[in-house]
Amino acid sequence: MNAPLPAQSLANHAQDVIAELDDKVRWLSAWTIHNANHLRESRDGLKVGGHQASSASMATIMSALYFSVLQPEDRVAVKPHASPVFHAIQYLYGRQSLDQLQRFRSLGGAQSYPSRTKDKDDVDFSTGSVGLGVAMTAFASITQDYMIAHGALAPEKAGRMISLLGDAELDEGNIYECVIEGAKHDLRNCWWIVDYNRQSLDATTWDSMFLRFADIFQAVGWDVITLKYGRKLQAAFARKGGAELERWIDESPNDLYAALSFQGGAAWRARLMADIGDRPGVKALLASYDDDALAGLMTNLAGHDLGLLLDTFHAVKDERPKFFIVYTIKGFGLPFQGHKDNHSGLMTVAQMETFQKRNRVPEGREWDKFAGLPREAAEYEAFLAAAPFAGRKTERPEAPRIAVPGLAEFPRPSGKQSTQVAFGKILNDLARAGGELADAIVTTSPDVTVSTNLGGFVNQRGLFAREGRRDQFKDSNIASPQKWIMGPKGQHIELGIAENNLFLLLAALGLSGDLFGRRVMPVGTLYDPFINRGLDALNYACYQDARFLLVATPSGLTLAPEGGAHQSIHTPLIGMAQDKLSYFEPAYVDELSAIMRWAFGHMQDADGGSVYLRLSTRALEQPARELDEAQLVEGAYWEVEPAAGADLAVVYAGAVAPEAREAFELMLEDVPGAGLLAVPSPDRLHRGWTAGMGGTGSHVERLLSRLAPHAALVTVIDGPPATLSWLGGVLGHKVRALGLERFGQSGDVPDLYRAYRLDAEAILDAAAAALA
Repeated sequence: MNAPLPAQSLANHAQDVIAELDDKVRWLSAWTIHNANHLRESRDGLKVGGHQASSASMATIMSALYFSVLQPEDRVAVKPHASPVFHAIQYLYGRQSLDQLQRFRSLGGAQSYPSRTKDKDDVDFSTGSVGLGVAMTAFASITQDYMIAHGALAPEKAGRMISLLGDAELDEGNIYECVIEGAKHDLRNCWWIVDYNRQSLDATTWDSMFLRFADIFQAVGWDVITLKYGRKLQAAFARKGGAELERWIDESPNDLYAALSFQGGAAWRARLMADIGDRPGVKALLASYDDDALAGLMTNLAGHDLGLLLDTFHAVKDERPKFFIVYTIKGFGLPFQGHKDNHSGLMTVAQMETFQKRNRVPEGREWDKFAGLPREAAEYEAFLAAAPFAGRKTERPEAPRIAVPGLAEFPRPSGKQSTQVAFGKILNDLARAGGELADAIVTTSPDVTVSTNLGGFVNQRGLFAREGRRDQFKDSNIASPQKWIMGPKGQHIELGIAENNLFLLLAALGLSGDLFGRRVMPVGTLYDPFINRGLDALNYACYQDARFLLVATPSGLTLAPEGGAHQSIHTPLIGMAQDKLSYFEPAYVDELSAIMRWAFGHMQDADGGSVYLRLSTRALEQPARELDEAQLVEGAYWEVEPAAGADLAVVYAGAVAPEAREAFELMLEDVPGAGLLAVPSPDRLHRGWTAGMGGTGSHVERLLSRLAPHAALVTVIDGPPATLSWLGGVLGHKVRALGLERFGQSGDVPDLYRAYRLDAEAILDAAAAALA
């Protein structure tokens, strides 16, 4: 019986195995890209791409993490351009198929950038729009803390939220908005690991930026850990002449270092001898390495030193956020390493043949998991099966469904009021009544909590913070309607004025079921025009299929005195165009109540999504009626049904309901039998129509079929006329579309509606023109 190996020997053995797997990861990622560009049939002649250089610079960092460091609870946002590395690692674990790799960047294959919804292997966070996946991990950590504080996640199940990012991503402004917010919320369990290869798509990056990054992140409470030199270089620095060599590298411009990395050992020797060869010990130090060894030494940066990475990552024991600046060479180990044009470069067929021989991969076995490695396949399989990451379940958790109150129990405020005010009352009533839905709701807003009518809910449910904080105004007996208790059980997460942060937090909260096994119901509010400021992050949240209720208010020209900067023009078209987001613009409270009730269910449906409400500050008298809620959520209903074969219908959405009704009633004498069509969701109505174009019919076709074939439609909305003008294409009716096509200005509603042709007179004029 063999004596057990000492711990150090076991550690050395594990490191050796990981190093061999790292070689395989680098090979598979490069081969996957090569296959897509050079071997797979190309029917359109377009370059497929795949970023071999960006993958190579990140490979060892990811190997260290996935083969040793990551625990099952950890979640990772992978650098977009390192997607092939991620897929290669998953393939070695048996969590990605050969077919997917062979179809990389083709329909149904592994995606160009990691995607939660499109990839078959388990992607934690979609990446691709640079910088957003980075910030997402911070908000996922805040979400994790919220889940722990509310008893939805055991503290021992807390994972690290890790972002792997390229240094060029640090140019993205949303990252710095995020770290400021993280400082407010006592961010923890978050690692950002920077692939500091000092090259972007266009060029080599500015020198000494690592100093600025370190300053910024230290200032907001992060531990900054800079890993620059591998252990071979550290050993060389300890020899005579080594201090001069270290000083030369430290002072070397990024572009010079990159160029020499591309040129190789002879070029390194010539330049070093010319610059510092006359200094004590340098000549002898350089002479102790042949050209290949010197090239290996000078490119021995920390990001390619597996042992250093493993020791560094495993040494972290505390929860403080960590910012790792890890020096790498872009394209490390590939023939174009360091070249300034290598970002989208591809190895030629001849270069790949050489690379294949260097990796000892037999021809015809390019896709074999362990071909060319020195051990038996069974040993690698056993090692991977025992790795901590292998303990992660392959299926995402299925969060229990949250019950939504029935129609009779769901709040429906009465009396003259705006949809914005009614929204706040509905949430406040839910909070007061309590129950499963109320307990699951978490609200958030970028410093507009009060002005978007969330104040009542926060008074009921409090602000979230990991530690309780006293309200000095309350303690000092200073009167305020905002009685906001701050502590771990609070259900509102307050944000600063940064819409990107709002959408990224909604994305993280909206993935709580998949990430942590328990669902929350996120509700986020902001001013409608400022959706534009966070639009990339909103698209990112929807692309991941995060589920949330977005309440944008106040909207449109109807926000009269605030002027053009605060009056949204085109947001309805955003709502209609955005996938996985259903846009509604209710005019009345009964519509709003039914939509919100539907939304809380839709956010949980397997084929559901998020919901966007465009609300108004305009107070309207509320009609006494019973709505057909099925028609409502399909997008439209006849407020006044037309006579069969009618010649005209007035169609409206949102706050212009009184003008539409007034014009409609005035025209009835001249056009008896006309109809008044309410469209609370142009989006749902349009999607139903396009989905039914195969001949199955649609809700809008059934509605409009009551009109004569030659009938006219006059559409009106406090938004782009294109929101409703498409209705003419359904059955070929003539359309006169009213709406906003110019920036607004300050005024009152009557003046602005008259100036921008949204009033009853404009509707009547449009009807007369349509019938002429």
